[in-house]
Amino acid sequence: MSDRHISQHFETLAIHAGNTADPLTGAVVPPIHQVSTYKQDGVGGLRGGYEYSRSANPTRTALEENLAALEGGRRGLAFASGLAAEDCLLRTLLSPGDHVVIPNDAYGGTFRLFAKVVARWGVEWSVADTSDAAAVRAAITPKTKVVWVETPSNPLLGITDIAAVAQVARDAGAKLVVDNTFATPYLQQPLSLGADVVVHSLTKYMGGHSDVVGGALIVSDPDLGDELAFHQNAMGAIAGPFDSWLVLRGTKTLSVRMDRHSENATKVADMLSRHARVTRVLYPGLPEHPGHEVAAKQMKAFGGMVSFQVAGGEEAAVAVCNRAELFTLGESLGGVESLIEHPGRMTHASVTGSALEVPADLVRLSVGIENVDDLLEDLQQALG
Repeated sequence: MSDRHISQHFETLAIHAGNTADPLTGAVVPPIHQVSTYKQDGVGGLRGGYEYSRSANPTRTALEENLAALEGGRRGLAFASGLAAEDCLLRTLLSPGDHVVIPNDAYGGTFRLFAKVVARWGVEWSVADTSDAAAVRAAITPKTKVVWVETPSNPLLGITDIAAVAQVARDAGAKLVVDNTFATPYLQQPLSLGADVVVHSLTKYMGGHSDVVGGALIVSDPDLGDELAFHQNAMGAIAGPFDSWLVLRGTKTLSVRMDRHSENATKVADMLSRHARVTRVLYPGLPEHPGHEVAAKQMKAFGGMVSFQVAGGEEAAVAVCNRAELFTLGESLGGVESLIEHPGRMTHASVTGSALEVPADLVRLSVGIENVDDLLEDLQQALG
């Protein structure tokens, strides 16, 4: 089936885009092309455009077509990890002396990439509260080439008005990059709101089963897509065929999983907001969240991530993490199983002492798709 004839409904695209039946056997699942090189039909005669799997692999192609369709983009590119995707993007868009605006709440690995790697290359960066378009505008300099946004952000679940910040970036001649990992394209499509590039850690909700590491970039501009593809091939941090196959399997069930993640997280956030030992709950689905109205405008639902602060400070927060039983203590997020972590000592240790430092009493939950009553019971006992 040609992608031109696939329904534009998300659930249908997720199952069919890029998933053409194998022409040889009729297999409805694209095969894993575990191959490094390809027989050519004469010198320079590439069969189907394939010559070497760093440059292109049919299983990765299927995933990249699927990702582009789900985000409403023209080109998707799959990488070995989310940070590999970010690295490729930054080295494509930036040169020494350029400037980037980064959010005051972001994944610790992204901050580390800017602060410890890209900065050594001569790229400057400054921090802004991206929930405030005026603050982003004030942070932009004549050298700004990229404005970087996470929404919802990690781990404080901040919300950025993508359309408003896209206009700010456009006025400055900069590219807007949106990390859409927490929301996924099922809940939010940044390209339709004016973003230039969407970034994903495919490890999280897109894979959905805690069994694969991957990353992706999706763009609307085909010329930018070609530039990124050149750098992807030149730098080589591509998604392998088996990893691509696992993510392609995951995207087929993304919509039903995200519905359940969001439903469970809403009930968890509501319980936490009424618990005596919880001082603050960070979840954009709560009406009191400062970004609730913007999130309701640009998201289909509010996602599966919930963070909260605990009375008693850092040690109390660590104790909650250690007492949880059904919530597994671990890094990462977005799998079908529920996870709990202490960001300050785990995923965001790299931002300690910076403008992105997270509260010491913060606990982050990745709410899974288990029975929600079991999840609520476990959190209540963990809180004591």
